[in-house]
Amino acid sequence: MKAYVFPGQGSQFVGMGKDLYDNSPLAKELFEKANEILGFRITDIMFSGTDEELKQTKVTQPAIFLHSVILAKTLGNDFKPEAVAGHSLGEFSALVANGVLNFEDGLRLVSQRALAMQKACEAVPSTMAAILGIDDEIVEKICAEVDGVVVPANYNCPGQLVISGSIDAVNMACEKLKEAGAKRALVLPVGGAFHSPLMAPSKEELAKAIHATTFNQPTCAVYQNVNALPITNAEEIKINLIEQLTAPVKWTQIMNNMLADGVNSVTEVGPGKVLQGLFKKVDRDLETFSA
Repeated sequence: MKAYVFPGQGSQFVGMGKDLYDNSPLAKELFEKANEILGFRITDIMFSGTDEELKQTKVTQPAIFLHSVILAKTLGNDFKPEAVAGHSLGEFSALVANGVLNFEDGLRLVSQRALAMQKACEAVPSTMAAILGIDDEIVEKICAEVDGVVVPANYNCPGQLVISGSIDAVNMACEKLKEAGAKRALVLPVGGAFHSPLMAPSKEELAKAIHATTFNQPTCAVYQNVNALPITNAEEIKINLIEQLTAPVKWTQIMNNMLADGVNSVTEVGPGKVLQGLFKKVDRDLETFSA
């Protein structure tokens, strides 16, 4: 079974998508349509902006979505997914790829999500940290013991879990995790505590936008972040997308479930090769490709 996976925030780079824009009339048309929808020339920032400009959540999220979705569309008849998944923001790219959302609606939702998340980030000083080389259960236990908001946010692969919360609580958890035997505890250069209760203010706004958008039945299952299960019901997909803002990304569980369900080939669609690397950590013999 052939799966396509779509990356999330952090995989962006200046110059992303320029080769598509220059070499594909379809890509150029979609990028220009995106500039119109967003009301600013995101292509200028993507192709020749600064790292700092590209790193703003309100820019990063639509930029990665555009690179992923437009790349998928330029594959034409070669693009035949039997299963899809996306890491955090990448779930929206996956939903356009499997026909649940059209390009325009997907972009509008991603833009609204990014703006709502940025607002929540600015309301409370918060951050995330990557915890390496220690069991997930120990991370969960220590987060639960620390005063303040700090929770597991991204289960990326065995031995790699990202935590998220208020700055003091994340710093305290990092100290305790190092004492408990974590190889590394690195505070990440991000704008806020994604996939934590601190994102709750952005939920209402996104829920309103999602419920006002048409969701079609998918052409294949999407393994969703909140429960790692293959979902084919459009209403269920909506609810899970809203919950995703404050719930952890269960990527380790998604990879295990995909492999257990017979996925034997994974193609990453979008900037970078992060997701291929994570799959290889779970099954080094798995066939992985870049679109």
